[in-house]
Amino acid sequence: MSVQVEIPDSVFSLPPGEVSRQVLETVAVEGFKSGQLSTYQVRKMLGFESRFQVHKFLADHGVPWVDYSVEEAKREIELLEGLRRK
Repeated sequence: MSVQVEIPDSVFSLPPGEVSRQVLETVAVEGFKSGQLSTYQVRKMLGFESRFQVHKFLADHGVPWVDYSVEEAKREIELLEGLRRK
């Protein structure tokens, strides 16, 4: 999909190519945070070769990339504690 957005030159002090990348990265971050994009979709969107690059990108933008809930983490902790006791 291609989307064209008109942004006045006076809004950004970056070269045009960098503005496009900045907007694309912002859309990727917000899309991931809202649950609309998966790590795979972010990877494809930004042209990363691995999910590790996506994880680093998200971490650099202050976005946790773990794909499970607090409840799932608690279940995993309980499971690991049960295995440790055996």
